[in-house]
Amino acid sequence: MASDHAMGEIAAYRRRVEEELNEKCNDIIKILDSDLVPKAVSSEAKVFYLKMRGDYYRYLAEFTDGSQRDAFAHAAHESYQTANELAVPLPPTHPIRLGLALNFSVFYYEVYKYTDKACQLAKEAFENAMGDLDSLDAEQYKDSAAIMQLLRDNLALWQNDLPGDGKAEQDGTAVEDI
Repeated sequence: MASDHAMGEIAAYRRRVEEELNEKCNDIIKILDSDLVPKAVSSEAKVFYLKMRGDYYRYLAEFTDGSQRDAFAHAAHESYQTANELAVPLPPTHPIRLGLALNFSVFYYEVYKYTDKACQLAKEAFENAMGDLDSLDAEQYKDSAAIMQLLRDNLALWQNDLPGDGKAEQDGTAVEDI
């Protein structure tokens, strides 16, 4: 059993790390809010920056609690949701759109604990991209396939957390290796 002194040092170290993480995340969010998001011209850039904003709010929500956690989670959700709406014109295989789906689904799983919503989002992004993979050149295929593999891996893990037999509702679609 660790001594009280060691436990105190561990707690103090954890507080320092959390304070530094909080400071860095807030600095990045300020840059995103004041410069990058407002000045983004293309929808691709705006989606990327809003996804990034959601990511940093998600990081903050993951290590805080109480009303502060709720505020960070709400801000993350709002950023991801807006990015998701703006991403619709991007091809389903676009790495930014796939990365957004990956991170938004992780948000639903890790922060909101909505396993079914996380699975639904990951599965939809994966299946939509599968239909367009054949139209990509080798470099685009490599980028998209890497993110799709992460979506598939998360889906496989998360489906074990679903009630019942651990599988999402059977609708004739299945996640397959790419």
